[in-house]
Amino acid sequence: MPPTNPPDNASPHPDGRTFTPSRASAALVEEAGGEKGLLALTTSFYEKAFLDVNVSKFVRDPSEPHAVRFSKWICEKLGAGTPWTEERRTRVHVHQNIGGMKHAVYDRSSAHFAAWHSPKRPKEEYGRHFNLGDCRAWMRLHFWAMREVGLWEKSPLFCDFYVRFIAHFVRVYEGSAPPFAREAARWSDPEHGGVESIARYIAGGRRMTDVLDISLDRALAQIPSSEAHDAEWPYINEAE
Repeated sequence: MPPTNPPDNASPHPDGRTFTPSRASAALVEEAGGEKGLLALTTSFYEKAFLDVNVSKFVRDPSEPHAVRFSKWICEKLGAGTPWTEERRTRVHVHQNIGGMKHAVYDRSSAHFAAWHSPKRPKEEYGRHFNLGDCRAWMRLHFWAMREVGLWEKSPLFCDFYVRFIAHFVRVYEGSAPPFAREAARWSDPEHGGVESIARYIAGGRRMTDVLDISLDRALAQIPSSEAHDAEWPYINEAE
């Protein structure tokens, strides 16, 4: 039977800088189905990302094993072994031409650098880092995938933790993005109009026009004030 409560505190590190895995986070991975369960999540996510007009521009080569690598990274970050490190030892490095120079893609940082310089991006966006709209669209697709593969029903504890885990890491790419993680999780929730949101998104050509290319003030007006100005979340577990 899956644990009804984490064995110890499962939370990103409260200093806001370092994530520290624990017995709790590793137990939640197991509850979510281990690496196999996370691979189902990342596979569903990339299927959606490759179809999204904006997010797909960051992916140079969809044939690369993105889902496998992402699932292994999540497992390792949450303390469930070292599958990502082991995979990297045998990985053949891809070299991409960026600005006339060969760029080796071998880890998360170098992969995101390559994404910013993807030839699929329009000239005016080439080299630009992920912005708030990019991050919100990415999170919505990711949490939708998590819902689609049944993780919300299978392990609500894992999902609560994982939304906070993503909120912690997304700040690396855009400092204003963490408060929007909860809205991104609600976006696909049937109890919060998720069926209609997804239908509008697909009918609109799979581009999240409501979050892309808008000001921070307008974006903050789209989420509850209690979330926009919450200085404790995601480092304080709402369930505690």
